[in-house]
Order: sequence, then C-alpha cells, then structure tokens
Amino acid sequence: MSAADAFLERLERARHAARTLATATTASKNAALEAIAVGLESSIPEIVAANAQDLARGEENGIGVGLLDRLRLDESRVLGLAAAVRELTTLPDPVGQVVRGSTLANGIMINQVRVPFGVIGAIYEARPNVTIDIAALALKSGNGVVLRGGSAAEQTNAALVALIQKAVTGAGLDGEAVQTIDPFGREGAGRLMRARGYVDVLIPRGSASLISTVVNESTVPVIETGSGVVHVFVDESADDDMAVEIALNAKTHRPSVCNAAETLLVHRGAADRLLQRLSEALLAANVTVYGDQATAERVSGVVPASDETWATEHLALEMGIKVVDSLDDALTHIERYSTRHTEAIVTRDYANAERFLSEVDSAVVMVNASTRFTDGGEFGFGAEVGISTQKLHARGPMGLPELTSTKWLVRGAGQIR
Repeated sequence: MSAADAFLERLERARHAARTLATATTASKNAALEAIAVGLESSIPEIVAANAQDLARGEENGIGVGLLDRLRLDESRVLGLAAAVRELTTLPDPVGQVVRGSTLANGIMINQVRVPFGVIGAIYEARPNVTIDIAALALKSGNGVVLRGGSAAEQTNAALVALIQKAVTGAGLDGEAVQTIDPFGREGAGRLMRARGYVDVLIPRGSASLISTVVNESTVPVIETGSGVVHVFVDESADDDMAVEIALNAKTHRPSVCNAAETLLVHRGAADRLLQRLSEALLAANVTVYGDQATAERVSGVVPASDETWATEHLALEMGIKVVDSLDDALTHIERYSTRHTEAIVTRDYANAERFLSEVDSAVVMVNASTRFTDGGEFGFGAEVGISTQKLHARGPMGLPELTSTKWLVRGAGQIR
C-alpha cells in the first residue's frame, strides 16, 4: 500500500467510526472516557518512559525551555490528565441538546439541536497533553479525531493514542475513531490541511507560525487558536498587594503557556509606589524584565525594551513593563499589540473596570484576576481543545459545545406550502 493510500485509509477509519460514535449513548461514551482515565493511571511508567525519550531528543535538538516544559509528562501531569478526562464524564453531553425551537402557525414543529462535526483534525506541536484533551473531548461530543502531534512528542503521542484506542475498544465503542498521522511527518500535516471531504474542521495549536500556516494553507475549515501576547494593566487605584500577586502569578505560575502574561502596563499614577515592588517581585522569581525608559529610571536590573518586546510571546520567564499615562493609553497599547487572547486590569475603580471590560476586544477580559484562569478546566469545561481567538463559531476556551454544529429537525403532519 502506498503512503498516500495508507494516509487516506486512516482518515476513512476515523470517518467510519465517527458515524457510529455520533449516535452512541452518553453512558457508553462516559464508559469509554473512564476506561481512558484508568488506562492513563495504570500506564504511568510506560508513558513517562516514552516521554523521557522525547525529552532527551528535544534537549539534544535545543528546542528551548518553554517547549520542553510543554512536552514534559511526569506522574503528576498524567494523573492530572486522567482527572480531566474523568471530569468530562460528569459534564452534560452536548449531542442532541436543543438550542432553540418553536411550533409554527401551520403546526410544524422545528428544533435546532446540537450534532457532532464528524471528524476533527488537530495539528499541534510538543504538547502531548493535547492528544488526551482533544481525543477525550471529541469522544464525548461524538466526533472522530485525526491527530498530528509533531515529531517532538512522537514517542509519547504514539503511546497515548495506542492507550486511547485500546480503552475505547474495550469499552465497546470503535477505537478507530481516534487516529494519528504522525508516521506521515510534515507531508501528512500538509495532506490533513487539504483533506476536505474527510475532515470537517481543523484546529491548530502551537506557535504563531504553525497557526498562520494552517489558517493560510488549509482547505478544511479552521477554528483558529491564537498565540498569547497577554497584558495585565495595573490601574492607578489598584490594591498594591493584589497587583503584585496577580502580576507574579500571571507571569510565573506556568510561563510556557498561552495565558501567561507577557506585558505589564502600569499607570503612571501608581508607578512611584508600585513599580519598584512589582519589578523586585518578578526579578526575585528569576524573570528577565524588559523595561521602557520610565521603568528603567525607577528600577535597576531591567533590560531596555524595544518595540519588539511588546509584540513578543516569550513563553518563558521574561516580561515587558511599560508605564502608561492613563487607561486610554493602556487601551491603545493593548489594541496595537494584543493577539486578542486575554487581558486583565487590576483596579478599585468601578468605572475603569467596566470600560476595560467593554472596550478591550479579546476572547477573555478580566478584572482583578490572574490571566492564568483562561482555561477550559478553570472555566468548568473539563479539558479544552484550545483558546479560540477568532470570532466565528467559538471564542475563548473551547469545551464540549464548541465541538458541535447544529441541524434543524422539522416535524410535520402533512403540511404543504
């Protein structure tokens, strides 16, 4: 069998399995999810060993601290994945949910209901947790899934996909609903982007360049997830302790993920009392601080910032700090440099908080909370497919409902027009 035929065969398997999965009961899907969770818990040594191979190769190839952190699966992270999968069993099944409905004047009853997409394609890099997250969400929402997880996580993803297929089959559903095209390499990713008719929607997760490539080259409809040039604005009225805690958590809690803050904007009216404290807290946490001139004048140990600083998603212990004259200036800066992911304001001024909420055009806008809360699990969605920064269909953390489309059911009694 040629490589092209073998590739299409995997897509056909996923599509065939998706047709049966679309009508599976909630109980059977939950049983499959529980089997996946149990499989993860019982296979920790094997998963960690496979992941160690990927980590060693990543270090040899110099992929960087941020990607290595995303790539790593230790026992606690595997247990976290199992818990997230198990949580999905407690969430409502979106398939068949009535979005709206009515009875027309002529007696015809119409209902718009949620249905699976069919087959979801996912292209991502160095994120083996995504293999579990997307497969589990696809399963609960009645979709097949075709995964391209990239060469950096090849051994880990192979182990996880085999585990998922075995668990789903053992629970009485078709394990072929989950497929990987990693063996086909970069060429397989290109084919997946052109697999219209086999794949119904494509979701990229990864670097800005990967996402841009998928958006620009795919003939399959794409739900765009975006990079995170995320801002925290410390307003003049901000509570000092709260501002420091939020800024520190938003940057250092897990710097390699897209909801980590990259830029700290500080109102000039708060700079004299807060800038030193904010900077010292970040520097003490080993954060490299890039400061504008006003910051450098007040704080020692900062690196001069450039225009590139404000446009960079560092995904590491690096952060830009800029002093702004007003809320308007903060909004202008965010409008220019934001990737429309998440922005936060720390303030005690109700009017400023409401202006920030209404005028910032990002998927998630926060008041007095860390940007690290932009997460499907934190929002109560269980696992997530990603954070959508587009405006069509889905925006923000994507959970189960975002992996469905709708169709109209019309029930009549012989009416004609």
